[in-house]
Amino acid sequence: MIEYAAILLDILSIFMNSAERKSVLSLAMLYATRMLGLFMVLPVFVLYSDSLAEATPTLIGVAIGAYGLSQALLQIPFGALSDRFGRKPMLYVGLTIFCVGSVVAAVSDTIYGVILGRFIQGAGAIAAVIIALLSDLTTAESRTKAMALVGASIGLSFTVALIVGPVVAEFGGLQAIFWLTAVLAFAALLWSIFVIPNPKVLTKNRDSRVFKDQLNDVLKDRELLRLDFGIFVLHLALTAMFIAIPMTLVTQAGLPAADHWWLYLIVLLGSFFAMVPFIIIGEKHNKMKLVFCFAILLILASSLSMNWAADALGFFVVALFIFFMGFNLLEASLPSLVSKISPAGSKGTAMGVYSASQFMGAFFGGLSGGAILSAFGVQGVYVMTSVLAFAWLFVAVSMKNPKYEKTMTVFFNASLDEFQLNELSRELMLVSGVEDAVVVSDGVAYLKVSSKQFDDRDLEQLKQRFA
Repeated sequence: MIEYAAILLDILSIFMNSAERKSVLSLAMLYATRMLGLFMVLPVFVLYSDSLAEATPTLIGVAIGAYGLSQALLQIPFGALSDRFGRKPMLYVGLTIFCVGSVVAAVSDTIYGVILGRFIQGAGAIAAVIIALLSDLTTAESRTKAMALVGASIGLSFTVALIVGPVVAEFGGLQAIFWLTAVLAFAALLWSIFVIPNPKVLTKNRDSRVFKDQLNDVLKDRELLRLDFGIFVLHLALTAMFIAIPMTLVTQAGLPAADHWWLYLIVLLGSFFAMVPFIIIGEKHNKMKLVFCFAILLILASSLSMNWAADALGFFVVALFIFFMGFNLLEASLPSLVSKISPAGSKGTAMGVYSASQFMGAFFGGLSGGAILSAFGVQGVYVMTSVLAFAWLFVAVSMKNPKYEKTMTVFFNASLDEFQLNELSRELMLVSGVEDAVVVSDGVAYLKVSSKQFDDRDLEQLKQRFA
């Protein structure tokens, strides 16, 4: 994990200037701090919920997933308000709401109070604002690498949360986790005020076309819809599984709650390093569909095996390792696939729909996991995730293998008239290797090109003609 972070920092130092590095690292830290607070309850909530009055398995599930509902509903409104009132003011609002929700959950002694607190936590839906601010503070050439670092910070926060959560809960129960989350939210607020830079100029996002047209492009793309369905199922399964896994470890495998942290540490680190070669093979040899389906198969296999391996800790740890190997593979590959498949100029919209699907999956995972736990026990939860994984595998096997494509942002004369812009669009599509092209009114072109066929000499000639 330390080597991985060092590699990312090396990438930043090569491709970004000092101002961009500061901006990207600051925003990645902000995102990771916030997600750490949300994730810490996952491995312990079901084990320590007996301290909450009126708690039932169904309501426990609702409490775990409640943040996902408000996150999914409010991502787009927060992003739109940040366009009007500024990025950092909306960061302040969102982090304040998140802090208030954490306090509400911390002082609640009933499950209903915690549900309300978790819902308020999610209402501080600043993910879209952070991504927009990242776009404001980085150049187009650096943006993809910046997004990758933010994504890596989320994975790191998830790993840390599964390790730290059980330790904190052992000392102070759920209330200690929520108080720590409130402290982290307040620290993130101070961080955003004093450390995160202000954009020098707030302009409309250069990636923007008419939002309705972009949304139609994204929602009509079957390949993107498969990926949106996939991230929905993945986070539904993750949330539901963490209603069942902690109970299985305590009641059937005989591992005390206080010892769960070291198990998660071993499994998460081991599964992370185990999945790296598959990502390399998929990207280098254009085998991403095969790797993708293999990862879904790992989720299916682990869900099925957890049913019969629950009584033996060793076998259950193997099943858990397989689950997290599949999960890490999918978490790493899904955003990359969305980026590759999304239409040129609509990547932001595609990622917005993708993120909404992810948070909605977390909500329904808590809701359905709690209800099934109440009716059928932990075995029912594992059966549900197995059925979902099988359905996802059925959907995924018919997907197209992504082409060797990359995205490019090319700048032309900003004063081109409508006729010239149309002519430029037509000419770009005639360039060898260009698969898709969108030209916006300020002379910026967004291209998807085939890495093997693209000849940048033709593009250079166009740049001189339309300079």
